[in-house]
Formats: sequence, C-alpha cells, structure tokens
Amino acid sequence: MGGAGGLAGFYVGLGLALASSAFIGSSFILKKKGLLRLCRHGRARAGQGGHAYLQEWLWWAGLLCMGVGEAANFAAYAFAPATLVTPLGALSVLVSAVLSSTFLNEQLNVHGKIGCILSILGSTVMVIHALQEEEVSSLESMAEKLKDPGFIVFAVCVLVSSLLLIFVAGPRYGQSNVLVYVLVCSAIGSLSVSCVKGLGIALKELFSGKPVLKEPLGWVLLVCLVICISVQINYLNKALDIFNTSVVTPVYYVLFTTAVMMCSAILFKEWQHMVLDNIIGTISGFLTIVSGIFLLHAFRDMPFTPDLLPLFLQQARADLHTSWRSADRHQSCQHQPLLPSEDKGSESAEEDKEKEGESV
Repeated sequence: MGGAGGLAGFYVGLGLALASSAFIGSSFILKKKGLLRLCRHGRARAGQGGHAYLQEWLWWAGLLCMGVGEAANFAAYAFAPATLVTPLGALSVLVSAVLSSTFLNEQLNVHGKIGCILSILGSTVMVIHALQEEEVSSLESMAEKLKDPGFIVFAVCVLVSSLLLIFVAGPRYGQSNVLVYVLVCSAIGSLSVSCVKGLGIALKELFSGKPVLKEPLGWVLLVCLVICISVQINYLNKALDIFNTSVVTPVYYVLFTTAVMMCSAILFKEWQHMVLDNIIGTISGFLTIVSGIFLLHAFRDMPFTPDLLPLFLQQARADLHTSWRSADRHQSCQHQPLLPSEDKGSESAEEDKEKEGESV
C-alpha cells in the first residue's frame, strides 16, 4: 500500500471509528428514551418481560443507530490498525455519558467530567502516534500472517487459557471474582478482532472485483468470528448478571483492548514499524483513556460534596468563606483602620496621659 493511499485509508478508518462511537453512544440514549416513554404510558417494562418497546419508534431508532455503529466499526478495521480502532471504542462511553446528562437529566459529577476530558486527550494522543500504513492489504498476505509461528503460539495459549478459565476457574471463582469471565471475553475477543479485520479486507477485495468467494480463508474467518462472538456474548452476560456494570465495563475495556493490542502486535507486526516515541505515545494515550474510563464508571454514582474534600482544602474553603462574609460586612478593606480599634484607643489614652504630665 502506497504512502498516499495508506494515509487516505488511515483517515477513512479513523473517520469510521469516530462515527461508530457516535452512533453506538447515541443508540443507548435513544433506546433509554423509548423505554422511559413506555413507563410514562403505563405499559409493561422490558425488565418485567414486556415487549411493548417493539412498538416504540425511538427504540427502533436506537437499534438502527446501533447497527450503523457496529457496521462502521467493522469497516474501520479494514482501513486502520486495530491498535487504533479498538481503543477509540471508549469514545462511545463518553458520548453516552454526555448525552445522558443532557437528554436524560442524569447527573455527570466532577469525576465523570474529568474522565471525559481524559478520554478525549488519550484518544487524541493515540491518533497522533498511530501507525498510518497497513501491512496487510489482501487475503494472501493475511494468510501468510496467520501461518506465523508467533501467532499460532499466541492463539493456542488463548484457547488453552480460555478453556481453563471456563471449566476450572469458572465453577470455583466465577461467582466471586470479576476477572474470570471477563478474561474469557477479552482473550476470545482478541481473536474475533483478527477475524473481523480479515473479513474487512475480504470485503474490500470483493468490491474491487476479485473472486473472494472462492477463497476458503474468508469462510473460515466467518465461522471463527461467529463462534468467538457467541462465546463473548455468553460470558459477558454472565459477568454482567453477577457483578455491577460500573465494575464490569472498565475492567472489560482494559483487558479487551490490551488483548487486542497484543494480538495485533504479534499478528500484524504493527509495533515493529513504529519508532520509539510513537510506541510511548500510543501506550500513554491508552493509559490515559483507561484512567478516564475508570473515573467515568467507578465514581459514577458518588455525589461530590465539599465534605469529600481533604481536610486542608476544607479548612481553606472555610477560611475563604469567612473572608467573604467579613468582606460583606465592610465596604472595602481600603477604608479599614490599619490597627484594631482597641489598640488605637489605648494609644490615644497614653498620649493624653503624656500631655497631662507635660502640663504639670
């Protein structure tokens, strides 16, 4: 892939990833608005087994936005590196949080606002330092990458560790440790992203007129993708059923994105073509996004009041409040005497005594 073509493809992939986050984040708001309208009209809620939401156009609009967002995310992997596309998925959480505070009157506290700012900054840093040219542009090159011994070892380790987590650790610790099922989703998810990237390349070749349907690799990738997504959905639902969403979401994002970045580094050798400052920038941007997502979710339900401030800040706040109150009582500090009134009175008394002594 040439420099100009690679750069154009990079910006196409970046635009698709950003559009995906916007559509997916908006879809949650539309669905929620539709469900709230059903509650106001007294219809059976979805949590109670009702299906009245199927008659609500806002819910269908949210579902359509979700479909468009997932399709854009799927297409983004065909143009931009997975190391860039996957972390940018965090922006959908940011979009959802901002729109919730605007249209659903949900409170976005100070931690959430700081988390949004950190997510934007981290995403910007990752975009600046991302690899802008793809090393895989055809199914033939994808097949060569899949035969690499390093990727084969990685895939075997992922499958073996997932089986151990499912059949050994799951029955023992699955109900008490959030990492068990989330690790399964993240490890299998790294393979599903590789399948998505391969299928995206196949679709690009199909639209360009190449006989891709005759290639067995495309069908193998499709079957593997269906299996991986089924496993992900199953165990992610288990984790969400057992643990709080505010715990599962940031942990899943961190582990899933880390696994995808490891898989991309091994399969597509993305990191080998990046200079040191770009590698450091990519890692720093990713960690900044992780910090933002953590603040946005972990403290989402915590009200931020002055009582939560450290003691020295509370004392400074009290002193500031006292100074404001004293300023209200007096017109201006410039008109205040330099010495207290008591000192001034005692001083004048002493001067009177001295004058009496002199007269005597």
